[in-house]
Amino acid sequence: MAVKLTLQQLMSRAALPAVCMAVASYFSFHALSGPTGYAAWREYRDQRATLQQAVQTSEEHQAALQRRLVLLDPRHVDPDLADELVRLNLDLVKPDEVIVPLPPASPVPSAATY
Repeated sequence: MAVKLTLQQLMSRAALPAVCMAVASYFSFHALSGPTGYAAWREYRDQRATLQQAVQTSEEHQAALQRRLVLLDPRHVDPDLADELVRLNLDLVKPDEVIVPLPPASPVPSAATY
């Protein structure tokens, strides 16, 4: 037996599922593209990787400076480092040394250019 529904009855029966679909769509949209959604999470992940690389580089630089600082301790200065610094900063040479000026280095062609 077929039951005929009026438009008002049909709309009242479809109202709750339509509202549920609208709410689910709203939350799904914001879960994907909102300020804390999946797209933003990927950007945060990429930023975190970049920042971790910067931190690692800074830590390596700090460790290199710390090693150099240990070599410059006034109680026992590393003679090679002291000699290097004197030559670099004061342009001093020993009397028995010969200075040979070299032309500027030309870039070495890589294997990929052949």
